[in-house]
Amino acid sequence: MLEGFEDRYADVNGTRLHYVIGGEGEPLVLMDGFPRTWHGLHKIMTPLAKHFRVIAVDYRGQGESDKPEGGYDKKNMAKDVYELVRSLGHEQVNIAGGDIGAMVAYSFAANYPQATKKLALWEGAPFSQMFQDFAKPFPRPGDLNLWIYPLSQVEGLPTKLLAGRFRHVIDWSAEHLALHPERISEESRAIYAQAYDTPEALTAGFGVFHTFHQDVADNDSYPPLEMPALAIANQGADFMRPMMEGKANDIRYSGIEDSGHFVAEEQPEALVAELEKFFG
Repeated sequence: MLEGFEDRYADVNGTRLHYVIGGEGEPLVLMDGFPRTWHGLHKIMTPLAKHFRVIAVDYRGQGESDKPEGGYDKKNMAKDVYELVRSLGHEQVNIAGGDIGAMVAYSFAANYPQATKKLALWEGAPFSQMFQDFAKPFPRPGDLNLWIYPLSQVEGLPTKLLAGRFRHVIDWSAEHLALHPERISEESRAIYAQAYDTPEALTAGFGVFHTFHQDVADNDSYPPLEMPALAIANQGADFMRPMMEGKANDIRYSGIEDSGHFVAEEQPEALVAELEKFFG
């Protein structure tokens, strides 16, 4: 456990969430994505805790949180987090997330605008038809390969293929999605592999993608966000712009240079600087 932080659990929305909390200041909820746990945030949590009350959440199905059979649409996952922050006595929080965590954070802001002071997303945006067009099923050699998405739509198959073998996915994602795979340590890779190796964890992990079409329908129903929002991507924010178009009225874009997809591990200092500047 990180110095100055503690493990906690909360029973919310019919499930049990694990979270790690520490620091002083305004509450800042953090979530990472797949195939990660809260540990993917460990390099940014300590510096952020100098200015914020950091609440790093394992969302439903992730890490040490419960892994129920369903409920992985982002609207319901956002309700989990909303009930968590209310149980901590917070009426309003800053919220930020990467990858799937970004999608849950966006849904939190869309469904609970009164509880959201500011929203920041990195390397992830709400599912949309545009994203489906972006995720090509037959990428050319060297192009971004999002094989996880189509595999997630074959119910039961990811679990049968990957149970007990998930370290291969961790290493593949580091080698193909990170610009600096060496910055994802052996310790971190072992933590992620263990977290997703069981059939239950795999079913939950791929469950967050299986709800794609419901998430698109929900996201299309939300009005543009009114609170300040920040969208961050590696090597510039160009791919985030079309996915966030029409989703927020007060949005800024920023890029993290010299990084791949896992910016919280590859360029934590740069990400911390962006978040501190935005959340103030």
